[in-house]
This record gives sequence, structure tokens and C-alpha cells, in this order.
Amino acid sequence: MRKNSVKNTRINGEVQRVLAEIIRGEIKDPRISPWTSVVAVEVAPDLKSCKAWISVLGDEEVRKATMEGLESAMGFIKRQLARTVNLRNTPEITFVSDESIEYGVNMSRRIDEVIAQDEAVKKP
Repeated sequence: MRKNSVKNTRINGEVQRVLAEIIRGEIKDPRISPWTSVVAVEVAPDLKSCKAWISVLGDEEVRKATMEGLESAMGFIKRQLARTVNLRNTPEITFVSDESIEYGVNMSRRIDEVIAQDEAVKKP
């Protein structure tokens, strides 16, 4: 199976959807922030490993606690994934912290500040 085949793309999307549902609704760990989202998932062509990029809205402490909570719930997450997604192998999941959403929000805020300063200079 090629890396970007239709089948692999479909599997990536399904695993991402199911992981998001498990993290959002089934894990009861208080360390996991309610503002956690699964940004992307990449399942290896042999279906034995998987990288999941996780974005957490909050400061570094909240992000770290959420990643620790996800690592400790790994067995539960893998079992739920195996029950929901019918794959030949259930992949070993590696969680990767993704800060692109927070970066985008900060850049948008900075752009708005520059526009406001520019308009303030033009008014007099």
C-alpha cells in the first residue's frame, strides 16, 4: 500500500475521527483538558504504528498534563480503537504535541494589533 493511497487516506481519517471521540467522550482522566483536539493522524502502511498530532488549548502546564494523561490511558485508547475500527492490526499510537493552532491564534492576534496601530497612525 502506497503512503498516500486512497485506502491509507481513508484509514487515517477514520482513526482520527475515532480517536477524537474516545478522547472527547470516553476518557475520564482529569488531567486531560476538555480543549484537546486530534489535528492529524498518520497510520503506517503496514498498520502497525500510528502518529497522532494532538493540540491542546492552554498553557504549557495544561499541555504537559494532557499528554501525560493520554500516555497513561494508552491501553484503554488502543482497546477502544480496536473495538471500533476493524483493522487487521491495531496500531501502536504515538502522541505528538502540535502547537500549530495556538501559533495561528497568536499570529492572528499580532496581525490585528498591527492593523489597529496602523489605523491609529492614519487617523490624525
